[in-house]
Amino acid sequence: MNLNPPTEHQLLVFWVGLLVILVAARLLGTLMQRIGQPAVVGELAAGLIIGPSVLGRVAPDVFDWLFPADDVQTAMLFTVGWLGVLLLLVATGFETDLGLIGRLGRAATLVSAGSLIVPALAGFAVGWFIPSAFLGEGTERYIFALFIAAALSISSLPVIAKILSEMGLMRRNFGQLTLAAGMANDVVGWIALGFIAGLAQAGGVKFDKLAITLGGLVIFFGFAFTLGQRAVDSALRRVRANGDDPLAGLSVILVTALTFGVITQWLHVEAVLGAFVAGVILARSRFGDHGLIQPLETMTAAVFAPVFFATAGLRVDLGLLADMETLAWGAIVLGAASISKFVGSILGARLSLLPTREGAALGVGLNARGALEIVIATVGLSLGVLNERSYTVIVLMAMATSMLAPPLLRRVLAGWQGDPEERRRIDLENQLDSNAIVTSGRVLIPTTGGLSSIVAAQIVGLTWPESTEIQLLTVGDEPVDLDAVRNVLPGRTVEHFHRPGTNIADAILDESRLGYAAIVIGSDANRSAPHLVSPLVDDVVNRATIPAVVVRRPNIPGLPWAFSRAVLPLSGSEASRGAQEIGAYLSANIGTHLHQLHIATGASPLVSGLLRDHAPRQSAVRHIVNAASDFATRLGANHTTIVESGENAGDSIVRTAGDVGADIVILSGTSRTGGGDLFLGHTIHHVLDRIDATVVVAITPGPERDGTESLVESSESTVPA
Repeated sequence: MNLNPPTEHQLLVFWVGLLVILVAARLLGTLMQRIGQPAVVGELAAGLIIGPSVLGRVAPDVFDWLFPADDVQTAMLFTVGWLGVLLLLVATGFETDLGLIGRLGRAATLVSAGSLIVPALAGFAVGWFIPSAFLGEGTERYIFALFIAAALSISSLPVIAKILSEMGLMRRNFGQLTLAAGMANDVVGWIALGFIAGLAQAGGVKFDKLAITLGGLVIFFGFAFTLGQRAVDSALRRVRANGDDPLAGLSVILVTALTFGVITQWLHVEAVLGAFVAGVILARSRFGDHGLIQPLETMTAAVFAPVFFATAGLRVDLGLLADMETLAWGAIVLGAASISKFVGSILGARLSLLPTREGAALGVGLNARGALEIVIATVGLSLGVLNERSYTVIVLMAMATSMLAPPLLRRVLAGWQGDPEERRRIDLENQLDSNAIVTSGRVLIPTTGGLSSIVAAQIVGLTWPESTEIQLLTVGDEPVDLDAVRNVLPGRTVEHFHRPGTNIADAILDESRLGYAAIVIGSDANRSAPHLVSPLVDDVVNRATIPAVVVRRPNIPGLPWAFSRAVLPLSGSEASRGAQEIGAYLSANIGTHLHQLHIATGASPLVSGLLRDHAPRQSAVRHIVNAASDFATRLGANHTTIVESGENAGDSIVRTAGDVGADIVILSGTSRTGGGDLFLGHTIHHVLDRIDATVVVAITPGPERDGTESLVESSESTVPA
């Protein structure tokens, strides 16, 4: 084995070149953002400026020193760039919603077909009629035409992803369609390129290699979404179980991306496709978490992606366009590529009955060819299919379409927010992303199938979004009948997992670390003093590292008939925000009349009017009340706001609940220990002791919740009923 490291001089040149590329890309990217354009435009322009087009002509000696014609230098620099695009595609796959694409399946298929077929036909026509001076020496005309057809048919998934991400369009319907069509364009384009390369090299088609590629892709996708998904789930589950080590999570992401990238590269379809699929698989995992990939996204956006897009410009020499024939045919190829991709996308959109503006947005977005087009041009040049003139034309088209796409897309989308259904979906997703407790993440319900956990499941079913996955957890050696619990969760994705053993609290907490967003746990009506509700529930809440919702069932026989009137005390805490979410979604979903109560404690009615003189306090009260009211209104909740003063918040809550006839009270607290027991404040204990209605307590972990043992004595003999 001959592993010769680069020389000291080669390393120096590499580090200086990388520094220049990164600084230029970041500076121009930031400048573009300041004038309202995506950073990718500036990053591509940076490559042109420090490449042969500008620096190579203004200061050729400096350019030759920075970017020498040295295989080692070139390999090191472009390896960094390709690592960047691989990581970018992992992050893009993580944001891809296969469910949404599935619902848009017909549109995705037709747009993909239109955006492939029309540009391919246009490319073949251009390749057939272009002057012979653009053909590689000894290249057959039909092979050249097929190569141009393949070049015009592809889209650059990395550039598309960067544009959509920077413009905040990734979750739009057309954004997901663009990703789906871009992926299809790339797959078909690379397969076609392999087909044409075989023609160019051997004068005929190598059907064995083509069969390996096609069959390998089918096997790869089948493996990725079955055994691959299970392997990723298992690895991420272990990361969660061992304490959510960010380094371990990052290792799983990188190993998955590189493994999938190696497979697709071996199949001659480029590693970026494998990385994209890896991102999709990671996002689909029930044990996944956006927090795992966030550091990777940050580093990619700040360093690796700018380097990749800038290195694309290093391959371009615009000086070759001084030849008028090259310039003219460059314009023709650019026009054919842009118009055909635009027309093909719109045709697919119209056949799918999509709005014209959405079709136009798809056409503009898919027009970005980017660095992958430059790679294809480089392959064509190395095969002898292209010469310097045709290579320059293809590269010019790639750079121009990538730089024109963002401003054109912004213009097409100006003032258009999609149809009402899409706006509702995006608003819901944005709201869930910002929520404290009611999110789209998985919910864990510990249960023995009794009344208390049925009421807890009712609250989840009436409050959390329909897409939320619900996990029922049973602990012990005896089988449990969960039909009654499932019956209050119709139409929901409900799974059951059983953990053997006798230490119930530890079993619940161990499970809760495996990628859940919240624990919802039911309890009996009778509180076991001095505990919040029971030793078991207190222990779980006290040691939980995720939000917990305790649902104390009403002090009546059977299940509550309805939740018609609710009382929700307000404060400015994160836990209170979680309680507001539960109350507002409950009201919006079933029409519960929500009474939002803010209590100014410490002031008697006699002096409550004096609060007007305490401007800061009054301003804080107004902010809390107005924010809660705005939130409830935005969700469509039926709500009333009550502001009153009193010496004792607990008495005020009990009195208000009686006055309005509340059948549910929603409280909030932050878990902290007091005297060895879970302590959420005297108010919650006061209300639990004096109200017979259903009581929901939304609890967020305290600032030092690290999963260590609490002082609360664990109960191994009682479980939530």
